[in-house]
Amino acid sequence: MSFGVNKIYDIKERTFLFSKQIILFVKDTNFDRTFSSIFDQLVRSATSVGANIAEGKSGSSKNDFLKFHIIALKSANETIYWLKLIRETLNIDKNKADSLMLEVEEIAKILATIILKNKAA
Repeated sequence: MSFGVNKIYDIKERTFLFSKQIILFVKDTNFDRTFSSIFDQLVRSATSVGANIAEGKSGSSKNDFLKFHIIALKSANETIYWLKLIRETLNIDKNKADSLMLEVEEIAKILATIILKNKAA
């Protein structure tokens, strides 16, 4: 699950692959049902990033584009929160969690740059 070597620069594709990796991570994690709501939140926030980017790219105006990218950034930040909580409280594969954390942090930085550049334009 390494994102580092062959990075994808198309943000729409990159967030789709990230969503896929989150789903596989959750699927492969054996967790007590007590924590299912936390994993549900992780999947929802992570998949929301790519979904909002896709919707923003098909938006009818610059304001639509910005609005959906801002929502995507908020979802990325929420995903960071859930990953950190899971990593620090549950017995999971720390390497996978770290890899996912690095990827979503990079995605958040890219989204912040896209938003700032489009606000300035």
